[in-house]
Amino acid sequence: MNKWFMLEKDTLKILFIVNTGAGSSSRDWSLLITEYFVLKKTIIEIYDLQKNCTTEGIKEKIAQFVPSQVVAVGGDGTIKLVAESLIHSHIPLGILPAGSANGLAKELGISNNPEKALETLLTGTTKKVHLININEQLCIHLSDIGLNAYAMKKFKHQGVRGMWGYLIASLKVLWQNPLMQIAIETNGEIHQLKAEMIVIANATQYGSGAVINPIGKLDDGLFEVVVLKKISALEIFKMTYLKGEYDTEKTAIFQTKSLKMRSVKKVHFQIDGEYLGKVKEVHANIITDALEIIVPDTDMD
Repeated sequence: MNKWFMLEKDTLKILFIVNTGAGSSSRDWSLLITEYFVLKKTIIEIYDLQKNCTTEGIKEKIAQFVPSQVVAVGGDGTIKLVAESLIHSHIPLGILPAGSANGLAKELGISNNPEKALETLLTGTTKKVHLININEQLCIHLSDIGLNAYAMKKFKHQGVRGMWGYLIASLKVLWQNPLMQIAIETNGEIHQLKAEMIVIANATQYGSGAVINPIGKLDDGLFEVVVLKKISALEIFKMTYLKGEYDTEKTAIFQTKSLKMRSVKKVHFQIDGEYLGKVKEVHANIITDALEIIVPDTDMD
């Protein structure tokens, strides 16, 4: 980690990329940001994401404003979009959690309290993290095939949001999710497996708090492939609310820098909370030192 200091010669310039449709809160992020910085020696600019916004629009704004840091205001989908615009740029990424789950923010210890999260932008440290290229798309948090991806599809179209909504969606698909027949190639070895869910894990836990990858680190140059052979309603509840570890006899974990995975039949697929339909093949590889993220300075606690 590197200590994050305000620039002495140049005024700190922060570009906020705000997803006004993120989460279910009516919080006015533009107002909160403006009021927080009104008496601080910082130049800020707020850029509201438009529907179907692409990285090109964000990159153009970054080129115009030339910020010291760029802050994603939204959930994991917003963070992913901004991260794609900053990869290997050496411009630090800040996060203001404004989504429904905020999985990556939880992973990094970034507070859900707006003022504390804003304070982190000025007093935090920068952490270099790796990312994963999965089927030519960026993954900063977690991707999977099978049960959870199917639940994401159901969750998107139901009325109940938040953790309870996700739990309801998971229970709905638990009884409809057949075992997948999968061939996994990692570290030069091929494994033939049957599973209900396979996670390509850059991080350790979902936004619900369910710990899916207890050995994961964002800066070790490896990602994990977590194979859950059998999942029960009790295990979903335990992982989400009791933080209990899953049954190791029903789970296998592979650490790797690359992955090839093929299913006998098409299976549900998601990256960072975005449902992407069904696939038969998944290819993944690590992108080391891809991004610098501003995180709380633990020495100040």
